[in-house]
Order: sequence, then C-alpha cells, then structure tokens
Amino acid sequence: MDNLGNGFRTRRQLLKLASAMALPSALAACSSEKKSASLVVGGLPVTCNLTLPVACAAKEAEIAATKPANPLGFEYSKYSGFPELKESLMSGRIQAAYVLAPMVMDLVSSNIPVKVVSLGHRSGAVIMVRTDAGYKKFRDLQGKRVAIPSRFAVDLLFLRKMLAEEGMNIKDVELVEMPPPDMPAALYAKAIDAYCTGEPFGASAQMAGYATPLRMTRDEWPNYICCVLTVREDLIANNRAAVQDLVNYVQAAGSWMDADAAHRDKAIAIAATRKYFNQDPKILKFVMTNPSDRVTYGDLRIIPKEFDELMQMSLDAGTLKKPIQFNQYVDESFFKAVRPVTVTL
Repeated sequence: MDNLGNGFRTRRQLLKLASAMALPSALAACSSEKKSASLVVGGLPVTCNLTLPVACAAKEAEIAATKPANPLGFEYSKYSGFPELKESLMSGRIQAAYVLAPMVMDLVSSNIPVKVVSLGHRSGAVIMVRTDAGYKKFRDLQGKRVAIPSRFAVDLLFLRKMLAEEGMNIKDVELVEMPPPDMPAALYAKAIDAYCTGEPFGASAQMAGYATPLRMTRDEWPNYICCVLTVREDLIANNRAAVQDLVNYVQAAGSWMDADAAHRDKAIAIAATRKYFNQDPKILKFVMTNPSDRVTYGDLRIIPKEFDELMQMSLDAGTLKKPIQFNQYVDESFFKAVRPVTVTL
C-alpha cells in the first residue's frame, strides 16, 4: 500500500498559489435554516449529479399535476466541494446527498450512520491538461501539480490507474485537493498543470480553447462510478417511503435521459438554471454530445463486485485504512424495490 505522496497539498495551502486566478470561485454551499416541505438533497454542480435536478423537477411536476401518495418534494442544495458536503451530511444538516463512494466507505468505517441507496451516473470524469503544454503521456506529468476533488474521489483512483499503465505511481506527481468549480481557473492561471474531475469542468476549459482531455473514463473505465446517492440511516428509519420515492425518481431520471437526446436537452435546460447548477447550457450540451457517452445514466444498477473493486483500489491508495463489508455501507433494498416512475418534463 502506498500513500498519497509527500507533495499532497490541501485547498487551503493552494489559495496562496491561486490568488491571482482570473476567474471567480464557485458559489459556496447553500443551506436553509427554515423548515422545508421537501427532502433536501445535497450535491455538486457536476454532470455526475445530473439525475438529481431531473428527479427534483420531475417530482415537482408530479406534485403540481396530481395529488401523489407521497407529496414530499425533493430540494437540491448546491455545494462547491466535497468536504463541505460531507460535513453537512455528517452533522445531519442534510439527510441525503450525492457523495463520493469511497468517502461513504470511510464515513461508515468511522461509525457515521449513512448508506448508499442508488447510483447516480456512470463515466463522466476527465483528466485535463493545458493545450499549449503539449502533454500527450502521463510521463509528461512527472513532478507536475495535479488537482483532484478529494483524496476520497474516484478521480484519484482513475489517475492512479492511468499512471500505473505507464509504470508510474502517485508519488511521481504533486497532488492538490481543490473544489471542481475552481479547477479550470487554476489551470488557466497555471496554478496547476492538470486536473482530474467530473464534468462539466473539463468541458468548460476545453470549449474555452486552453485545455484538452489527456484521458476520459469513457475510453479507459466505462463502468466508472463516483458519486452515489447516500442517505442518513435515521432518514431510512423515520421515512422509508421518502427514501424509496427518491430512489425511484433518480433511477427513472437516468433511464429517461439516456432514452432520447431530446430528454437530455431538457435535462440541460433544467440543470443550467440558478435553482440547480447555474451554468452555461452550452457547456452542458458540449458534455452531452462530445461524445454522447462522455457520461451515461441509463445503467444505474448497484453491483457489489464494482463496489468491492473500488474498496480495494481505495485500500491500495491508502485513502481507506481497513476493508468494510458491502452491506455495512450499501442498502440494496431500495434499488431492488424500485417502482417505475413516469418522468413528465
């Protein structure tokens, strides 16, 4: 087992390096102190989380059009980074979130009562480098500064996998932990030399012309999963029907988006609004079409073997200190009990 490398820098340490960034930082996490008639679900503005805005909008449309058996809606709460999202879930400020799969394993290992109840996507991660740097191989990144969203991110495992293919390891680069929305600006300002993250933060730099993908999961690891729908166990105990409803809508959102290109266009229009990601729809459209399987949503099966592989890779990376049984951090019952939901948007 190796560690993350002696050159790992935190976001706080990088602030001095990135103080001259030309582009603004992302919005901080938003939360509401007032009581809500909706189940608040936290997430980052990344296309790995795109099933969440669709599920929220689809449930809202159902409530407006009918008197459903479960009238509780879903409310998206945007976070700029995984550390803040994790803290909110741990503290109970929110009871559900799209969280990094290895992060959930670590939380449960530390006796935090949460469970994975659904996938949210497949693929959708990229490793970006500056266009003018001329990097073609990972060997070109020797000694360079590479940003990842979190040491618990599957993006880190993807980076390790690609380095290993060229006989390298994580100690051959200098890792930086940084919120995904800040990465394009950091690359533009040359505060970092590369970054590995979920979309659309690769596409935004690619569209702007100053960055290009070095590798994509769609080519190297097509069944890649990163963000998983995670809920607190007290929510399961107190409102199992709401958890099942949320899983039903997330699973339906994934199938709906991959069923028709027009559905993806609608999903983009929803997610781009201030209520959700607050992003340029042209960038989201670029992710959905360049190529069309850059990120996929139609296969959201929970497959234990895939989680076991992620756990072993995380153990090898040193981000997990001990193995954990699948049923300790995953509750398959909601996925197995999924009921068809019609998405009308």
